[in-house]
Amino acid sequence: IKASSGGGGRGMRVAHNEPALVSGFHAARAEADAAFGDDTVYIERFVERPRHVEVQILGDKFGKVLHLGERDCSVQRRHQKLIEESPSPALDDEQRAMLNAAAVRMAEAAKYHNAGTVEFLLAPSGEFYFIEVNARIQVEHTVTELVTGIDLIQEMIRVAAGEPLSMDQDDIVIRGHAIECRINAEDPAKDFQPSPGLVEAFVPPGGPGVRVDSHCFSGYRIPPNYDSMVGKLLVHRPTRQEAIRTMRRALSEFVIDGPKTTIPIHLDILGHRDFRAGTHDTGFLERYFS
Repeated sequence: IKASSGGGGRGMRVAHNEPALVSGFHAARAEADAAFGDDTVYIERFVERPRHVEVQILGDKFGKVLHLGERDCSVQRRHQKLIEESPSPALDDEQRAMLNAAAVRMAEAAKYHNAGTVEFLLAPSGEFYFIEVNARIQVEHTVTELVTGIDLIQEMIRVAAGEPLSMDQDDIVIRGHAIECRINAEDPAKDFQPSPGLVEAFVPPGGPGVRVDSHCFSGYRIPPNYDSMVGKLLVHRPTRQEAIRTMRRALSEFVIDGPKTTIPIHLDILGHRDFRAGTHDTGFLERYFS
């Protein structure tokens, strides 16, 4: 059961039987109304141990829709993404082609023009199910920028100005592997309790293939009022294993003194055998790091 206006995992309930369906329906409506001012809900298939895979699309006002490959966002906590990567280690070439084609067909049918993300759940059987469209740019768009070399913000502004897309599908080539870690001011040792306060020192890592997007600096005070993200740490390397190694090095060199951050849990996740093998799913974090 899912809130129509929902996001971030709010307004969601899983029902395995009729009593749970009835109680979950009322609970989801109440939570949705409180969070979004809209108590409309709908139901969809519940997939056991899924992967969360999403396709980046661009559409212009002339009917052209392009995909820029997929991102795997399966490392989540309470439906909030922690780590994203592209390409997905869970897909083979045939699945990837089907997923990308489905996203493009949907956007074409809706006459969609903007940057956007078509999100799917990938079942262990290999079947995939549509979740939703995020009709906007997303936090993890930077992962796609690294593997495609395309500035998504620039393309989005051009499309919004009424210009046609400046490329064709054949021009888009996925090169290498990119990983993003969301660096949040939260304490993983205390159930990700927010950790606002003064940043006494902020020294981001560097080196080949490393990118840091952040508004933070030494002396900045993280407020308690807003989202806890203080930065995005990204790496882009020729292979997934190289990207994992580079990310672990960058995380270990990232200095944020003062507030607690999610850097330690990211290091643990990247060192876990399931993540390194690419066999994790959306329940991975709760199973091993609860």
